[in-house]
Amino acid sequence: MRCLVVILGLLVTSSVAQAQQVPDGLLPSTAPTAGTNLPAPPPGRSTVMGGQIERVDTVRDQLNLKVAGGHNVKILFDERTQVFQDGKKISVLDLKPEDHASIETNLDGKNIFALRIHMLSKLPDGQVEGKVVSYDRSSGELKVMVAASTQPLTLLAANGIPIERVGQSQFIAQNGGAADLVQGSLVDITFKSGKDGPGTATRIDVLAVPGAEFVFRGSLTFRDLRTGRMSIATDADQPTDIAFEPARFDVSRDLHQGSAVKVTARFDGSIYIASSIAIE
Repeated sequence: MRCLVVILGLLVTSSVAQAQQVPDGLLPSTAPTAGTNLPAPPPGRSTVMGGQIERVDTVRDQLNLKVAGGHNVKILFDERTQVFQDGKKISVLDLKPEDHASIETNLDGKNIFALRIHMLSKLPDGQVEGKVVSYDRSSGELKVMVAASTQPLTLLAANGIPIERVGQSQFIAQNGGAADLVQGSLVDITFKSGKDGPGTATRIDVLAVPGAEFVFRGSLTFRDLRTGRMSIATDADQPTDIAFEPARFDVSRDLHQGSAVKVTARFDGSIYIASSIAIE
């Protein structure tokens, strides 16, 4: 189960397919100098953000990207960031405002870090993961709150686009289509950027809806009986955070970091809440 992170964001979309054919490796102009011991890029699931570069600050190593919906997102970069122009490697110093870009990012703490920047001659497609704020079926206006953003992203989701549940079998067995686009639902959206207005969604994957129940199996990475919170490392890229009431479960005292557990939890539109906990 994928969690709420931005991702703004995941796999590089078709608009950067040409750039992906270029072998990995840093440009000589952006590669670390001898003796430099840079940390590895932030781990975890990457997210692709498409839009227009509004500002580049090579002193603070950051840029502003105007994404679909009109708001700006601050993105950090450094020597580890690779930059391509229509598939050809270029220097990060060649970044400039007004360029259209598709940026593959990861979260670095609370900051968004650019792994790869693909400069494009035409408007890029994008992919974003977030939580539904509202959906107007008559106008097709869909507002989604994404991580590291204070303003919801506005997209147009016309009738007839693919809207499908993904994930666990019991969840996808009851596919609700557009009816799943309710406040609090977690979604993964592929969209085409709009030049002067909102982007247009071309596909929506529904990851969770309020009231849906999920089963998580994995290793316990965190447990706090005082706050009633736990995290489980599953096959997903990120641990799943789950709330629980310790007094309800006799097994609570036996939960320790590294325990193999099976937790059934209901998504309430904000967090997963445990309904059963078992040590395996």
